[in-house]
Amino acid sequence: MSNFSDNPALSELVITHRGTVYPWQCDHMGHMNVMWYVGKFDESSWQILSTLGLTPQRFKKEGVGLAAVDQRIQYKRELHAGDLITIRSEIREVGNKSVRIFHEMRNDATSDLSATMDVVGVCLDATTRKTRLLPEDVRECAMLHMRSHGLGWNESLPTVKMSVAAFCNSISGQ
Repeated sequence: MSNFSDNPALSELVITHRGTVYPWQCDHMGHMNVMWYVGKFDESSWQILSTLGLTPQRFKKEGVGLAAVDQRIQYKRELHAGDLITIRSEIREVGNKSVRIFHEMRNDATSDLSATMDVVGVCLDATTRKTRLLPEDVRECAMLHMRSHGLGWNESLPTVKMSVAAFCNSISGQ
């Protein structure tokens, strides 16, 4: 589903996770079990969401939440104990109440693409557990992120003259 080349030099995705595969994360066939791919991609999702202003502090303060409603993982190459990995991510779509994130996991030693995940998260009211609108500043940051990566071009957004994180911090007052 990715439109990115398998060449890591061509990938301009944001680094959201670096880690290693531990022996206890491997199954009886000797490679990392699928449950660990999901966990590492989940950690990456929270990292990229925090750059949009969706931090744990904000979730608590404003009673907002996010729930994954669709996850699609493609396994490309096996990972084994001791492999070092990097996950890179980007925002692919933003709606009024949802955000779609793409992740790619690579083996650092070989640059091989090991797995990808495409996930859709829906914004929730943490008390009622019903969907709600994404905060406007979060939507703006997500649109800026997409624009800076050549996705979702929108003429109404300001010209990118600073990093996405710096812009998002400036409009959210952080």
